[in-house]
Amino acid sequence: MYRMTVLLALLCATCHVALSVTDGLLPNGNFEYGPKASEMKGTVVTAKNAIPSWEIAGYVEYIKSGQKQGDMLLIVPGGAFAVRLGNEASIKQKLNVTKGSYYSITFNVARTCAQEEKINVSVSPNSEPNDWGILPVQTVYSSNGWDSYAWAFQADASQIEISIHNPGVEEDAACGPLIDSVGIKYLSNPKRTRDNLLKNGNFEEGPYVFPNADWGVLIPPHIEDDHSPLPGWIIESLKAVKYVDSSHFAVPQGKRGVELVAGKESALAQIVKTIPGKTYALTFSVGDANNACEGSMVIEAYAGKDSIQVPYTSKGKGGFKRAKLMFKAVSTRTRVMFLSSFYTMKNDHSGSLCGPVLDDVKLVSVRKSRRLL
Repeated sequence: MYRMTVLLALLCATCHVALSVTDGLLPNGNFEYGPKASEMKGTVVTAKNAIPSWEIAGYVEYIKSGQKQGDMLLIVPGGAFAVRLGNEASIKQKLNVTKGSYYSITFNVARTCAQEEKINVSVSPNSEPNDWGILPVQTVYSSNGWDSYAWAFQADASQIEISIHNPGVEEDAACGPLIDSVGIKYLSNPKRTRDNLLKNGNFEEGPYVFPNADWGVLIPPHIEDDHSPLPGWIIESLKAVKYVDSSHFAVPQGKRGVELVAGKESALAQIVKTIPGKTYALTFSVGDANNACEGSMVIEAYAGKDSIQVPYTSKGKGGFKRAKLMFKAVSTRTRVMFLSSFYTMKNDHSGSLCGPVLDDVKLVSVRKSRRLL
């Protein structure tokens, strides 16, 4: 299916057509199909439709893995090629989607120059003028310098255009982030059940995870994304949380979990309907992701006016324990929130941030709580 989509894109390399997509890599989303030699000047792409399935604007470079930038060796994790966006440069692609549905974009990004590099992600048409996100990429969470970011949106039309833009104004116009492996995923709307008043408490519904990316997916703060890539949950913090999968990490239950990678600046919350005066039980798993994140960790859980601190000593090789917070609701809506008490770094000398893993979060009335531990 993917080969056929790419073939259609190559047959129309000079036009900006909309292609129907399913969950996974966008057409030529890894940029392995590149410009003709006549459409490049050195590494700079000179024609707006030179990269099949994409339209470019501004100073865009087509980078081959292993290419040098001064003393820096540029590595591409998802194949042999990537693009670099200079000042005010952008890449765009049109897609056919289901109007009114929610989707999440996942893309790999690496900083190459400035400490304050940012990425502006947007979709058009867009009935909400502020429905775009500027994602800061100065903090590197992976050991190899590449991070995956997710950004969600609601489709306002059956044909949309996704844009990834570098709003930077560096002295060197070529300075800018590398972009590789852009994917998409349809987001369903998880329901609350009698056995769990929280939506998506097991985190199984979330952004697309690239099969070859072993560093997880960063979900940005709510201030940068009105529609969370993690349905049901709000990232109520200054920094991102990391979405991890069981193919590359230790996850307490199921295939997905959340790593709180930035101390108290990495918080996850959900607002749930409750009955004032009624007692509830909030249960959850605390563990580590088997990613060399060692030491003492603490997850703080809050439910209304009540809270609990759950310590966990990690050897960095996986494992988890269960915890429970009993509380009495004081209003018709209760905010449930989790955060990590402090920063932790991996022991691989990369300086990469890490933290405790949260999973299998359940909230029930007290009469059902006995089943949970």
